[in-house]
Amino acid sequence: MKKVATIKEIAKQLNISPSSVSRALHDHPSIGLRTKMQVQKLAEQLNYEPNQIAIFFKQRRTYTIGVILPNLKEEFFSNAISGIEDVAVKNKYHVFIGQSHDDVEKEKQIVTAMKNQHVDGIIVSLAKYTKNYDHFTDLKRNNIPIVFFDRVPALSNVNKVYYDMAEGTKEALEYLITKGHRRIGIINGPDEMKSSKERTDAYKQVMIKRRIKIDMSLVVSTDLTPESTKAALEELLSAKPRPTAILAINDYVALDAMHHAKKLKLKINKDISFVSYANLPITSYLLNPPMASVEQHPYMQGTKAAEILMDILNHPKEENDNYSDVKINGELIIHDK
Repeated sequence: MKKVATIKEIAKQLNISPSSVSRALHDHPSIGLRTKMQVQKLAEQLNYEPNQIAIFFKQRRTYTIGVILPNLKEEFFSNAISGIEDVAVKNKYHVFIGQSHDDVEKEKQIVTAMKNQHVDGIIVSLAKYTKNYDHFTDLKRNNIPIVFFDRVPALSNVNKVYYDMAEGTKEALEYLITKGHRRIGIINGPDEMKSSKERTDAYKQVMIKRRIKIDMSLVVSTDLTPESTKAALEELLSAKPRPTAILAINDYVALDAMHHAKKLKLKINKDISFVSYANLPITSYLLNPPMASVEQHPYMQGTKAAEILMDILNHPKEENDNYSDVKINGELIIHDK
């Protein structure tokens, strides 16, 4: 078996101290450029790899962060990951990713696994049915900071970055009203999701402001699966009179609802119109995309969440009860021009 290169071996070959080698490998300003280049070149030749366990015990850091999110196949979350990774790499951190697939028990298992791997901090977008946060509270006892993004808990004593759902919903509804719609249905997410209540409250506020009768039978829910969305659409279409427009929780739900509407021989954005959230690029390739979609800036959310976490990790003595609460403004993107 090939012997693993060590800092001591590099130091011996270059006739310098092990501490100088360590500082050179970490690009410390106290080490001259020539020495840094010699150390780094020899380390590469010897296939040197840092001893992460030793680094952890010495610095109490692993230079890794964990990211827990519902599903990477959703373009929203893959864009958010890109933002997180860009900030992490800039700060010389590695990223471990775990997918809950909207399963609360799996989310808990990932939290435990990341804690056991001694990650320095965790960024989380909650599973859709998470309503108890004890598994995240336990991380605080282990001095592992957490930053939530997008799907965030309705708590004040946490760090969070999220889209301004209320304002985005109002803008989307106002757009539909200017297009002549008065019977507007909403396909909401599960009641456990904070955004579902925000969307419903915004709907009521807009209807009151516009003096349009509020009909709560037009607010239905989906568990985000195609089957549940199909049932939600059929429930809306059974209303009398039925809605002329539907605001869907995200583009995926809108696409599932539109697909089923076509099977029912309805003409999209003529017999029934759709507006959604997320503004996925794929919608631009559709013959009949949603009339509009609310851009929620996932890359920006991921970047900001990672910046907050890095700030906490780099200034641990300054951490206090002043939690970051960052609200991202959205933008209604009109497709029906």
